[in-house]
Amino acid sequence: MVRHDDIGADDAAVVVDAVREEVATRVAGGVAIAVVDTHGELVAFLRTDGCPLPSIVNAINKAFTAAREGIPSAEVGRRSKDQGFPMSNYGDPRYTTWGGGVPITRGGRVIGAVGVSGLPEAEDMELAARGAAEIS
Repeated sequence: MVRHDDIGADDAAVVVDAVREEVATRVAGGVAIAVVDTHGELVAFLRTDGCPLPSIVNAINKAFTAAREGIPSAEVGRRSKDQGFPMSNYGDPRYTTWGGGVPITRGGRVIGAVGVSGLPEAEDMELAARGAAEIS
């Protein structure tokens, strides 16, 4: 059963479609797009044509990290580096420091996250923010 504060399948599809459309119209290359619930568990996923295979797991892990921590995955990475906090301290190898994971909020509460991987990090971050903005 979906909790009312978790992203549902319909909203997840809106996020995926927004990123897919952006990639199709202005980006050269393929991406993986993952949308997860507040626990970091997969709700929706799409791999566009030309997406590098490692990007599949990376997109899911970026979304997982953003959902679990409630902040962008790049911020988790910055804090880990600045504070000397090893990522292994999280106790879950799915945590990542790469940018491209963005929380999705509704009413000031995190309801899930989107992760994008396959392009340079700055582009992944921009696309994930674009997707999250469709719901937030």
